[in-house]
Amino acid sequence: MAQLLIHGGFFSESDQSHDVKIAKQNALRTIATQSFEYMKTHSAEETVVFAVALLEDDSLFNAGTGSQIQSDGKIRMSASLMNGETQKFSGVINIENVKNPIEVAQVLMKEDDRVLGGNGAKAYAKENGFADYSTEIPQRRKEFEEKLKNGGKGTVGCVALDFNGKLAAATSTGGKGFEIVGRISDSATVAGNYANSFCAVSCTGVGEDIVSNATAAKIVTRVTDGMTLESAFEKTFAELSEIDGFAGAIAVDAEGNYFHQDSYPTMVFAAFDGAKMVLFE
Repeated sequence: MAQLLIHGGFFSESDQSHDVKIAKQNALRTIATQSFEYMKTHSAEETVVFAVALLEDDSLFNAGTGSQIQSDGKIRMSASLMNGETQKFSGVINIENVKNPIEVAQVLMKEDDRVLGGNGAKAYAKENGFADYSTEIPQRRKEFEEKLKNGGKGTVGCVALDFNGKLAAATSTGGKGFEIVGRISDSATVAGNYANSFCAVSCTGVGEDIVSNATAAKIVTRVTDGMTLESAFEKTFAELSEIDGFAGAIAVDAEGNYFHQDSYPTMVFAAFDGAKMVLFE
């Protein structure tokens, strides 16, 4: 059974309005529906890129347009893609002035050197026809100038099981905001984005916690070794709690089972199988 899940980071009742919550629910519903329809004629890998690009284009979310600004006033983004069938992983780290980092990661899949960072990632994007594009929005500049640090747990992602039983995962982030220049998030690592022929996982939260816990890789490995998806989450998040880690994850397995969990409220997500839509509350 085909299944698709997307996430858009976290929503906090304390610093975001009810209107923002409704807007995010509506955006996730629309993107999940569009992406599932797209998957009817495309592979899991193509679909997760399609979905994450739509999330990057929506300034409600901290990826692509609307990304957080770092401590030196610049925006640097990271994204990765993993094909569960081929076991190939590609990604860009701290790339600047690109509209859709996930699409650069997709092009990198054909290369031997599939993870690029900084100026090298930007040069590669330019060589492959990606135009310069500013992803800054006024709200992020205002937050930067006022040194508000209340949106730093934002990432977008998608996991999909396509109609041919293939799995893929994609994750993209604008960073946590105000970070030290050069900081590397989990989003372009196997700790935050991982898939094989058994399971696909995308994470969001505090990158340092996700990397310390190897969250996505642990869940996928445990499912591969015979654990149920729910049990793999339970064990992995129990280990995350030992370091008081802040994370959320979405996953789907090869049987079409899906699961999601967060260590603190509330990860925003949508799950859709073509008939039933499940949204965060």
